[in-house]
Amino acid sequence: MKSDDRSRLIRRNILFSFLIKGWSGVIQLLLVPVTLFCLGNYENGIWMTISSILLWVDSLDIGIGNGLRNKLSEQIANNDYEKARESVSSAFFMLFLIIIPVAVLLIFLINIADIYQILNINTKIVSNIQEVFSMCIALVCCTFIFKFIGNVYLGLQLPAVNNALVVGGQTLTLIGVYILKWQDLHSLMAVALCYTLAPLIIYLIAYPVTFGVYYPRLKPSTHYFNKETIGELFNIGIKFFILQIAGVILFASSNALVSRLFSPDVVTPYQVAYRYFSVTMMLFTVIAVPFWSATTDAYVKKDFAWIERSMYKLHVILLGILLLLLLMIAVSQPVYKIWVGDTVDIPLQLSAAMALYIFIIICSLCYSYILNGMGLLNLQLLFTVGAAIAYFPLAWLFGKQMGVTGMVLALALVNLPGTVVNRIQYKKTIKGTAKGIWRK
Repeated sequence: MKSDDRSRLIRRNILFSFLIKGWSGVIQLLLVPVTLFCLGNYENGIWMTISSILLWVDSLDIGIGNGLRNKLSEQIANNDYEKARESVSSAFFMLFLIIIPVAVLLIFLINIADIYQILNINTKIVSNIQEVFSMCIALVCCTFIFKFIGNVYLGLQLPAVNNALVVGGQTLTLIGVYILKWQDLHSLMAVALCYTLAPLIIYLIAYPVTFGVYYPRLKPSTHYFNKETIGELFNIGIKFFILQIAGVILFASSNALVSRLFSPDVVTPYQVAYRYFSVTMMLFTVIAVPFWSATTDAYVKKDFAWIERSMYKLHVILLGILLLLLLMIAVSQPVYKIWVGDTVDIPLQLSAAMALYIFIIICSLCYSYILNGMGLLNLQLLFTVGAAIAYFPLAWLFGKQMGVTGMVLALALVNLPGTVVNRIQYKKTIKGTAKGIWRK
């Protein structure tokens, strides 16, 4: 694509993504109180912990999804649809081979481990945690395979379609949970079923529509499965995979750590504060994600002027995000009361710490999306893994001293160095002064 075409496609995707994500934000806001109503504080905290652990399964594709995204962007930029179909087919069948043994192993481990002890759960309140966990694993593993459709659309520079698939699953979840409320069913199993089955249904519908109607030239086929292509996807994807795993360690372990250090019902205020302030992250990613694959296209064609203009726009948006976060801190207490009522107490210091953490993450994403598009991942890899390692002792220490607020401050602190390094690497790359590790 030419520079103007690339920018036009980004604007179109941002517009549609805003509409889609706007609806997603409404769904997330509605899901919190209705899920709380169905489960109560204690079981809701358990569900939040389980759902964060399920993120591990979502990250087990050894980076093939993001590797496909980058490779597909390059191949489409070079108009090589034969190779593009090889990439799609190889990724799809490789995901099958990865997830089947993983699903069997995880379900086996869940049923022999003492989940009640690990997560500090009262057996008198929840008596079927193994059954709930096993069902969730089975459904999430099925979704794991078919969600690669989203990576295909990302590679085609159509993130709005990927967002629509995700929001479709969330909408179906909301409908299901409201039916539970209407039927007055207070069941952890039923809520977990709604959350894990809905996305799978959407992707199963999307598969024939995508490859049968819109993109038959990319339809997965065993004839196009290529071991060499898997190697190409893996070479770039393994870095994304390690980044994903490190990110999951930071996010998913926080819920489990809060549950372990304090109690499952303390997870609820932590998650409510996170969901409130993460609205800003959602807004930013709607705008920034289209720049990832577009940057790949620009980088292949050496269009650095377009990349610089794009970063200037992202910097302006960062300033707006900062002002919005400050406003959200100021009005957080009345918003919480309207949103979840008096059942959840969220101190102002927890809100301020969460806002700081979210802003640091958004600043990091501002540069990492561009660096990802260029394939510059080594430094991100180093600092993200370092953050994951440093988080546990800091979270334990700060948590003991300042409670949940301390754990959030630990998250902010361990992510700050990576944010600074991302900015330095971007500046060096654009100026042409990057050498050694700064070029990888």
